This record gives sequence, C-alpha cells and structure tokens, in this order.
Amino acid sequence: MALDLFSPAKLGSITLKNRMVMAPLTRSRAPKDSGVPQDLNVTYYKQRATAGLIITEATPISAMAHGYILLPGIYTDAQVAGWKRVVDAVHAEGGKIVLQLWHVGRIAHPSLLPNGALPVAPSAIKPAGQAFTYQGLVDFVEPRALESSEIPEIVQEYTHATKCALAAGFDGVEIHSANGYLLDQFLRDGSNKRDDQYGGSFENRARLLMEVTKAVVAVAGADKTGVRLSPASPFNDMSDSNPQALFNFVTESLNQFNLAYLHVVEGGMGGDEVVFDFAELRKHFKGSYMANFGYDKARGNAAIASGHADVIAYGVPFIANPDLVQRYRTDAPLNEADSNTFYGGDEKGYTDYPFLKA
Repeated sequence: MALDLFSPAKLGSITLKNRMVMAPLTRSRAPKDSGVPQDLNVTYYKQRATAGLIITEATPISAMAHGYILLPGIYTDAQVAGWKRVVDAVHAEGGKIVLQLWHVGRIAHPSLLPNGALPVAPSAIKPAGQAFTYQGLVDFVEPRALESSEIPEIVQEYTHATKCALAAGFDGVEIHSANGYLLDQFLRDGSNKRDDQYGGSFENRARLLMEVTKAVVAVAGADKTGVRLSPASPFNDMSDSNPQALFNFVTESLNQFNLAYLHVVEGGMGGDEVVFDFAELRKHFKGSYMANFGYDKARGNAAIASGHADVIAYGVPFIANPDLVQRYRTDAPLNEADSNTFYGGDEKGYTDYPFLKA
C-alpha cells in the first residue's frame, strides 16, 4: 500500500500515528519573568496532539540564549515542571512531542540578556534587522565574538537543557541549527569570519554543530535526537558563498550520529531565496527526512509517495487548525490564520480557533 500523510511512521525510536508534524512555532505566550509554561500553553499543545509529532516552539537553553520576548525556557527546575504539564497533556491525548533546543546567538538584544550583556556570535558582525524587545522593535547591536575557550560552556548548556527536556518527559529533542541562529551563524561564512578551529573550512564551521550533536546524543540517545537546517534561508541576514556544497557536507557529517531525523526548511523566509537543490541534499542523508516549507496536503502526500520525505512539517496550518489532521483526512475547509495574533497576547488567535463539529 502506498504511503501517505496518514500512514504510521517511526523516527528513530519515536513512533508516530501519522506523518503530519507540527512545526516549531514561536508564539511568545510564556510569562515574562519566569519562562515557565502556563495553563494557556498546556491547552494550546494539547489541542494539537493529533499531529503525528509536535515540535515545541524554539526554547532557549540558557538565560544567554534568549532573543525574543515571552519565551519559555528549558534550564530551570520550574521550567521543567511547567513543560512536564505540557508533555503530560499531549501524552494523555495519545500524542508525541519533542523539544526544540535554541540559542539565538547574535539575534538578541542586551535588554533581553542577563545584566544587559552583549549577544554572542562566531564573529563580531552586526546583523541587519531589529530585535523584538519589551520596548518594541529596536536595531540589533554588534555582538561579541565568542572566545574559543567559551565554546565548551555553550556545549554544556545544550547538555543541561537536554537533561531538563528528558526530565520533563519529552519524547526527544531537536537541535535548532537553522534560521540564522547561533549554530547556523557558525555554519555560514557570511556570519563566520573566524580564523581558529571554528572558522574557515566546512569542517571547522560545522565543528560546533557536531560537538553539540555529539553532546546531545550522549544524553538523549541518537534515536531521540533530530537536527534542523535551513540551507536556502536568508532570514536574520544570513548568507553563504557556497551553500549547496556546505550543506551537503553538513548533512553527510551528521550521518555519523544515526539521528532520529533531519528536519530541513526547504525555502527562505525574508529576502531573496537562494537557489538550492533539496533533492540533492536529501540523497546525502541516510536517515529519516522531515520536509518543511509551504507544503499542503497534496504536496505532502506527493513528497511522501515519491520517497523525497518521510514526514512533513506544517506550521501556519497548525496554528489555525488544531485538528489539521482530521481536516486533511476528510478534505474539510481550513480556518484562516490571523497573523496579527501570531506573537504575544492571550488566548485570541492561540487556543480559540474552532474545531470541526463532531
């Protein structure tokens, strides 16, 4: 029988009841001071538990990893307890959920960091654009280049956050190495001008991602670890002189870990998208492949049937349709998403989208 979006799947040791994944979606609905998931967040994720897999919103691994307002964290005991309520609610509905581990690097602002610290990055290059702060949109600042001696501490923060995620009961973790955040900043030569062992060659620029992946796998197990890449995205002022060769190399290098999956954003947000051959990238990865970017039901089914992808991640459709799986299964009409309520606010545009009538 041909595979489609509604076929069961397995990503590493994570068993999925269907191949529709809820993509990681920043919604800025956590309490300001604690970053502890609250009742509203529990309801939101529980509503969407019919997805084969939920990937949480990107979640900072430390106080220095933050870059936006009202984010939940995964580094304090209280945050672990808050996330455990989310996980328990999803599991009670028969769902699976992994946590996305996040360090924003230079895409931050001193007002969001401890003691007004400068954001850190591979190199002291100010990105174009603005940070979303409690004072509104403000220009990014020039970050501080990490000393090579500081990098083991960053890796340790990923280790600690992974332990916290497992303590909260998550089915696995996803390493966010996409969309212009810290690990992606190290990968691409537009943001990485280092001349030490973390800069220059593909191998050097990929070194931090490999060290982080090795550390996370040591805690969670390879069968519960995914990695996210966005080879063609210029989002957050990102560029590379040879993206196809770079990301083919990165993908090949990740094969050593036997990961649960590779999650690829197959397009670009903001700016001019880079020409990129995702079918070629796919050939370089030996494990399960999650495709993400503008997929609908027909394109998702086609990608799975052709073998291009094993599972498909959906973003905006899951924001507006908590029961997206049922709507796709029955070809029911979709709710329209309200982009004015994507970031910040209360239940409006978060937990109040209607379900299909039983």
